[in-house]
Amino acid sequence: MKILVVDDDREIAQLLEIYIKNEGYTPIATYNGEEALSMLHTNSDIGLVILDIMMPGMSGIEVINEIRKDSQVPIIVLSAKTKDMDKIQGLTSGADDYVTKPFNPLEMMARVHSLLRRSQNNVTNDEPDVIDIEGLKINKDSHEVTTENGTKIQLTAIEFGILYLLASHPNRVFSADEIFERVWKQESVISAKTVMVHMSHLRDKIEEATDGKDIIKTVWGVGYKVEG
Repeated sequence: MKILVVDDDREIAQLLEIYIKNEGYTPIATYNGEEALSMLHTNSDIGLVILDIMMPGMSGIEVINEIRKDSQVPIIVLSAKTKDMDKIQGLTSGADDYVTKPFNPLEMMARVHSLLRRSQNNVTNDEPDVIDIEGLKINKDSHEVTTENGTKIQLTAIEFGILYLLASHPNRVFSADEIFERVWKQESVISAKTVMVHMSHLRDKIEEATDGKDIIKTVWGVGYKVEG
């Protein structure tokens, strides 16, 4: 599998290339947004993107917006911006995870593995292949979500993972920490904020496709659920 690294800092890009190779993947390094988009269009086997936000020319956010027009490839943002609002902007633009500089390369690889597991549909065999709930059909194998009238809802791997988790356990309330540990398959001290951002984006997509239907319920002070 190929992993695309997009960073105008060549030393960082080269460092990531070394660690990606050591994990058995094929790295592709580009140094600006335009190159990255061109590479994605000509390499259909790119399975994940590691993307810097602050680059000359096209910004990382603009690159994410372009990618999300026709692709749900997992994206990890790599940025020197550490404020919560910067992270929220990156996640709501369509990124799946956010890592701040300076970063630990081993932690980055752990996040890469986590996202790839999720995007490759690594769910347990006792969960249903297809779930029909609240007017949505959720297909585990194809990662497709469709409405009653056949409209497809384009979700990222993380968004699909959250929806599938809640829908496969109707009426059960999951806390933000539980959702993070089950979907991201890792622990984090900022899990609640991360889940909240992805949950908001997921809800917006569902409401837009279903004329405002409120499928994911918030149980204040506890967590989230889908009613069966």
